[in-house]
Order: sequence, then C-alpha cells, then structure tokens
Amino acid sequence: MSAPRFDAVVFDMDGLLIDSERPIRDAWIEVTAQAGRPLTAEDYLGVIGTGIECARPHLQALLGEGLLYDDVRERVRLRLLERYGQTGYAPKPGARELLGWLQERGVPCGVASSTYLPEIERRLGLVGFLPSLQAVAGGDEVEHPKPQPDVYLLAARRLGVDPARCLAFEDTETGSRAAMAAGMQVVVVPDLKPPGAALAPLMMLGSLADVLAHLPGWFAR
Repeated sequence: MSAPRFDAVVFDMDGLLIDSERPIRDAWIEVTAQAGRPLTAEDYLGVIGTGIECARPHLQALLGEGLLYDDVRERVRLRLLERYGQTGYAPKPGARELLGWLQERGVPCGVASSTYLPEIERRLGLVGFLPSLQAVAGGDEVEHPKPQPDVYLLAARRLGVDPARCLAFEDTETGSRAAMAAGMQVVVVPDLKPPGAALAPLMMLGSLADVLAHLPGWFAR
C-alpha cells in the first residue's frame, strides 16, 4: 500500500514549531510561587494544547479565591516579554529544516494555533518562520477552540486546500483531535504531554528532524 499523498501542511505552533511550552509553564510556576499559590508542572499539564478561554477556569480553580487568573496571566506575560521579547522562543529541532524542505518544493504551509493571531505572528516573526507560511489561523478567530476543528478548517480555507489533502503536525492529543475532526491526517511529535494510546495518528515521531526522511513519500513534488 502506497504512502498517502498530500497537497499542503498545517502546523500547530507552541511546543511543535517553537519551544514555548516549557518557558510559559516555568513562568506560571514562578509567578504563582511568588504570589503564594504555587502551581506545579503537573497542574500546568491540564492546559497544554488548549486556548486561553479553556485554560481560564482550570487555572482559576487551582489559584483559588485569593488570586485572579487575569492578574496572574498579565504578570506571566510581562515576565515572558522581558525574557523572550527580543529573541523569541527557540525553534524546535528540525523545524527550520522541515519548513525549508517544504518551501523549496512549493508545498503550501499554514499554522493553526490556539494562541491569538497577533501573538502567533510575533512569535513566528521573531524566529523567521513567517516567510515560509502562506496562512495563519489563531484561536481568537474561531468560535470553538481545539479539540473542535474550527482553527484547522480556517487554516485550510486560507490555504485554499481541501482539509483532507492537508497533513497536520501536532504535539498534543487535544490538537491532534482537532486536526482529525477537520478531516486531516496527523503526525504527532509529543512535547510536554504525550497523547493517549487511543489516538490513532498517521505517525508518531520523536522530533521534527525525524520527519524529513518521510517527506518524499508524502509529497509528490
């Protein structure tokens, strides 16, 4: 049986193209510890792969009545801006090479992220990835967050490609289910939170660098 062929790629961003999940998690842990209500790394796993509105009730419940989510989130934002505002988050291993391979062969690429669009563009701009992308879709542009398919469907629409002809790359189960619900096949590269055994992606790999060997079989360019 021949490998499936695709016409476009849609990437998640945080924890997939850029190594942002760890710094963001660490900032939440630091800020809440200083405020006297320390979150743990395990606590933060509950919001991996979700958008702001989904994270709000989960984190507010952990913070309790003494701290407001929006206040803590603003402190976290300022801390991250101080540390990464000029340099950006580091690209994940293999991300630059993967985007380069696809760009050289004219494969349309997009991003579908729960992060809000202006912040997506800022983060990807700082690492130089925006010129390799033909479409970007953010969590603030859709009604329903991941695991609903809205943001992936929007990215495919902006690319002008049938979702069934798009190959998605994700690091979380929540995001993978969103891409699958959009009709896409998914390659999973886990970051902080490996997906459950019930997920059935096209492939699961340890790094985006491992993807390069499979690309000729997926794209007839």
